[in-house]
Amino acid sequence: MISPFGTRLAVAVVTTFLVTQAAPAQEATKVRLVNDDKNNEFVVIVGPIDLPAGMMHSHGAHGAVFPPVQTVTIPESVYLTGFSYEVVDGEGKGVPAETLHHFNLINPDNRELFLPISQRMLAVGSETGEQSMPWLLLGYPVPEGTRMVVASMMHNPTGESYSGAEVRVHLKYVKAGRPWPLFSVYPFQMDVAFPAGDKSVDLPPGKSQFFYEASPAKEGRIMVIGSHLHALAESIRFYDVTENKLIWEGLPVENEAGELTGVTIGRLYKRMGVKVYPDHKYRVSVTYDNPGTDTLYGGGMGVVAGVFMPSGGGMWPRANKDDELYILDRQHYLREVRGAYELIVGGGGVLQPAAADTSHGEHEH
Repeated sequence: MISPFGTRLAVAVVTTFLVTQAAPAQEATKVRLVNDDKNNEFVVIVGPIDLPAGMMHSHGAHGAVFPPVQTVTIPESVYLTGFSYEVVDGEGKGVPAETLHHFNLINPDNRELFLPISQRMLAVGSETGEQSMPWLLLGYPVPEGTRMVVASMMHNPTGESYSGAEVRVHLKYVKAGRPWPLFSVYPFQMDVAFPAGDKSVDLPPGKSQFFYEASPAKEGRIMVIGSHLHALAESIRFYDVTENKLIWEGLPVENEAGELTGVTIGRLYKRMGVKVYPDHKYRVSVTYDNPGTDTLYGGGMGVVAGVFMPSGGGMWPRANKDDELYILDRQHYLREVRGAYELIVGGGGVLQPAAADTSHGEHEH
């Protein structure tokens, strides 16, 4: 199991695992943001990316492409209210959604709700689908000039090759200065592999459970909650440990072939959200059942992500960029260091320049 951690890191250990950022996996690949003012959306585009057929992603052996991690800037003040995504080839034709393993937007200037690391603004996977909030009620305030770090992973388990593919993530917004939305909300994540480092977990034969516990930096209400899982997951749960209370359970959604296509969503705003408190401890817990006889290395993940409405208003907490955990987490999502948290702080982490990430890698959610 994954248990809570001590917040101090040795500066010497962090320094040991710095590496020089190498050339990106596909040098022509770029990340850019387009303001589609007519449709009230920003479009974050990653591409072009060549995806040969049969790039399998199978339990820790990733045939994958990691586009370069880059930063885009929000050009005007808005409230984000939802998102959708598409993958297209060089001719603009649709590409199967399963070619997108994950797409992350990270705000390096804000902190996370449950940890002093960079705020995860958005996490999209092939099973995520389109999501939206009632825009008259809820919106995520994003001021002009906000920086967003874009980190993604592509693979191609299909039998067809795709040339010049692009990922296009559409961020729906309401312009600031209007009477709506009525309430400001903010994104949060909590991962069973927190606090930092690679987020995949190994699945031994039979049932296994992984968890992480922490307390929020602010009091408020969780309004929406969802998750990211891998195949063989049975469920993911979010608890109030202090009150011994289950807040939400997410269940895998599968197609007729038994393939994971989504996870149930908790729209808690329909009951005015669920209150969380800084003096309470909360737990994310995921359960897997591996029917085989071999351990599936890197075969599982378990992260909840959602929308949080702080009590009393005010600005969201800014990140302390001198915090050692913040530094390590940032090095990880910039792909300057790889390895699980315990391995890195124990002196056994793997240095992995970005150029080597074309064939094997780990998730940087």
